Amino acid sequence: MKVDPAVVKIFAENVRADIIQRPAGLNLDAAIVQKIANKVKIFQGMTHDCLMSTLAMAEHMPHKAGEVVFNEGDIGSSFHVLISGEIAIEKQRGDRVVTLAKINAGECFGEMALVGNPLRTATVRALRDSVTMRFDRERVDAYADSARIIYRNIARVLAARLDTSSEMLADLVVRTGGDAGPAP
Repeated sequence: MKVDPAVVKIFAENVRADIIQRPAGLNLDAAIVQKIANKVKIFQGMTHDCLMSTLAMAEHMPHKAGEVVFNEGDIGSSFHVLISGEIAIEKQRGDRVVTLAKINAGECFGEMALVGNPLRTATVRALRDSVTMRFDRERVDAYADSARIIYRNIARVLAARLDTSSEMLADLVVRTGGDAGPAP
């Protein structure tokens, strides 16, 4: 009898999933996995098997509209991928809350906890009922194949955000007639 290598690999992943406990509540069908593979930048470049292993380490997190996912100043060691809904990234400035961005399905947030300061730099609030997948740094780092891709893609996402922030800052300086000072 010939054994299909794909069956062996699935069996091995199931054994590994039993050893490293998979968080409850995450049940993705093939159509959802395909959408994640196509839309979520943090997973770009992953093979199907690598993506499946990565998704198996996620914790499914429902958030009601208005609920805080995490607060500015909290200690964090995970990042989230928004699967459905919409969330806002907010910063407190004195007695005012400033919305920095609104995030839609397929985007990630909280990734600075993996690559930089463990203190959350903003508050994240669900604007509508939402679902995220939370990935803890410890689990991400345990899978070298996916960790390499995730960290590379986080660098790309952060670089794109820095470009956008630089453009917004330059536009603000022009609009206010200010001088940003000498270039570093």
